[in-house]
Amino acid sequence: MATKPAPGAGSHGIYARLGVGAPFDPDHKLVTSPFFSPLVLATVRLGLGSYALFVLLFHLIWDAVRTDDADSFFSYFTHLSYTGLVAYYFAAGVQTLCYVLNKEKRYPLQRWPRPLQFLHLLLHSTITTYPFVVTVIFWALLSGPTTFDTTFDSWINISQHAMNSLYALIEILLTNVGPSPWWHLPLCIIMLACYLGVAYITRATQGFYTYSFLDPHKEHAKLAAYIVAVGVAEVIAFLLARVLTLARVRLVQRRDARQRRRDSIDKQPEAIDEWEEVQRPGTPAGQAV
Repeated sequence: MATKPAPGAGSHGIYARLGVGAPFDPDHKLVTSPFFSPLVLATVRLGLGSYALFVLLFHLIWDAVRTDDADSFFSYFTHLSYTGLVAYYFAAGVQTLCYVLNKEKRYPLQRWPRPLQFLHLLLHSTITTYPFVVTVIFWALLSGPTTFDTTFDSWINISQHAMNSLYALIEILLTNVGPSPWWHLPLCIIMLACYLGVAYITRATQGFYTYSFLDPHKEHAKLAAYIVAVGVAEVIAFLLARVLTLARVRLVQRRDARQRRRDSIDKQPEAIDEWEEVQRPGTPAGQAV
């Protein structure tokens, strides 16, 4: 007789494929680092998040005051992905700080609804892949003689088109967060495809293309190739993030294994000393060998 699946079993299976286990993050990998304490990790995350927020707000205010171009600020994928960096670093930093304040026993996200846990993990997948896509596309297709025209241009372009990838590498290499689930890859690609809608809505409502290579009248047949290339770049970035994460996990495991072996060797002389003090049969009481 066939047994009926437990209530909610299907949804649990979907969440498991999306990386949301039950219990959620029992080893506290999302809020720890293999190289420094949770307090240092919280400080790094909140510090980098604060810098990124300052860059974002300063750029937005500059466009509003100096160029009167603030209306289209969030029409650019660079700014949207950078906003994601700010959101993740603050969210992860606050969770890590709460973990420290709770004496490294738990953090709030572990008790939150599973959809929020999934969204946090998906946000992590975007901030470890989109920055690479933005960096490559900007320096390969969009940068030019005016990239470093002024001090402001230099600072903004370095912060948003170079340091963004550094932010991604910090999360990949310096935390205990595991590799993103494969199911996150199509979701990241779908969100990239949705951005095309934003770009063409901007063209229809404000009269310009956010990125010149999206202009079908200028690029003609190349437009499809550019769109496919962006999707391929995301796949490569996702694979790169997974490879780097797995490499870090294996290196840390090997380091920990070597440390355990050294600790066991250090304990051996103590064990030998204790054995030598054991009384031999027939020796007077209290006489050591």
